[in-house]
Amino acid sequence: MPAFPDAARRAVADERLRANLRHATTTIRGRRAGAVAELDDWDALREAGKQIKDHVLANLGHYLRLLEENVTAAGGTVHWARDAGEANRIVADLVKATGETEVVKVKSMATQEIGLNEALAEEGVTAYETDLAELIVQLGDDRPSHILVPAIHRNRSDIRDIFLARMDGAPRDLTDEPAALAEAARRHLRAKFLSAKVGISGVNFAVADTGTLVVLESEGNGRMCLTLPETLISVMGVEKVVPSWRDLEVFLQLLPRSSTAERMNPYTSTWTGTHPGDGPRDFHLVLLDNGRTATLADEVGRQALRCIRCSACLNVCPVYQRAGGHAYGSPYPGPIGAILSPQIRGIGSDVDASLPYASTLCGACFDACPVAIDIPEVLVHLRARAVEDGPRHPLERASMTAAGWVLRSPALLRAAQRAASASRRVVGRGGRIGRLPGPLRAWTATRDAPVPPPESFRRWWRRTDGGRA
Repeated sequence: MPAFPDAARRAVADERLRANLRHATTTIRGRRAGAVAELDDWDALREAGKQIKDHVLANLGHYLRLLEENVTAAGGTVHWARDAGEANRIVADLVKATGETEVVKVKSMATQEIGLNEALAEEGVTAYETDLAELIVQLGDDRPSHILVPAIHRNRSDIRDIFLARMDGAPRDLTDEPAALAEAARRHLRAKFLSAKVGISGVNFAVADTGTLVVLESEGNGRMCLTLPETLISVMGVEKVVPSWRDLEVFLQLLPRSSTAERMNPYTSTWTGTHPGDGPRDFHLVLLDNGRTATLADEVGRQALRCIRCSACLNVCPVYQRAGGHAYGSPYPGPIGAILSPQIRGIGSDVDASLPYASTLCGACFDACPVAIDIPEVLVHLRARAVEDGPRHPLERASMTAAGWVLRSPALLRAAQRAASASRRVVGRGGRIGRLPGPLRAWTATRDAPVPPPESFRRWWRRTDGGRA
């Protein structure tokens, strides 16, 4: 993936994409505001969610060990994965041990993060996405562009064309009416549900003191994947654990209102291990680190691990609304992706080094976050890391060194101010610095700055006797 500015430049030029994003995010944002306004204690709930998450992160080892103990006692098997490669190997081996070559999947950010579908394909296993939006993305050989609505960049006509071209059994007279599209997907997926022997899911929350796993969804496909297959494999980021059912209750209020603007989500599926004659016979839980331990060690950046994947920050972000999710080059788009992806993947690529700059720092994401992640604070923190860890242009290094000399010397500062005032007619037109020459052109290519004033503040102060003259 290219750096964010290059990817965003192409996305912003797509008027149809911008229209789709503007319509969808505006609608979701308005409905969410209404759902949140119904609760007088929303701020108290938000603070409770924040404190529960911070408590878990401070005691993560304890709660993960407790979760493993209780999942095992209930008949499940727990696997630990240090990174994406290890997690993919574990899941692939578990699937191959069943002798199956097809699996059905519940929408899962963790499996997108590790590229599980592609890893399974290399092992001869086909994974079928069952969430409607994820199915659209998969059939279109596309990538998700939103946490909650992965196909938000597609309109109804796009979806009809994808179904007609790629979906087995799609009726030839299929229209772009939502009911017709949903019915075509329902018939297509029903056959997969009834034949699949292996299901793969993500995890929204895991209750440590009982070993219970929780998935929230709106379509019922999750319920089918979690109950019909003989083997269930769940992949969970280690930060998803909560201490007790009492703590879970807080998030069952925060998440639906923040994501789908509902008082409660239509389907809340919970399961604890295995039970004879009820649900899967074998259950495996894969606990995924993949950079989370390193993120936890960062006192500022660790708050990104509070995220409950509601997508509220995406829907209020002016940058996301114009550039879309693909420009972020990550399964986690938007403001949360701009702080989470560079931490779990490291600032070692152009795209990850650029993500902390994919923001205006307006603060709307912080106001919307149901667990009070101060995303602007983390963005500024990661920008500093990107500068410290990444290569610096020789001109930038020389400029910063020269600036240090000037700012430490009153005499040099006065001389620099006089020189800046003298250059205002050369570098500016219409009161603005439009384009600087040479390497400095990269700075002015994306921003305008006012020309230096005709005199410095200090000179004005002396001339006017502090404004009294």
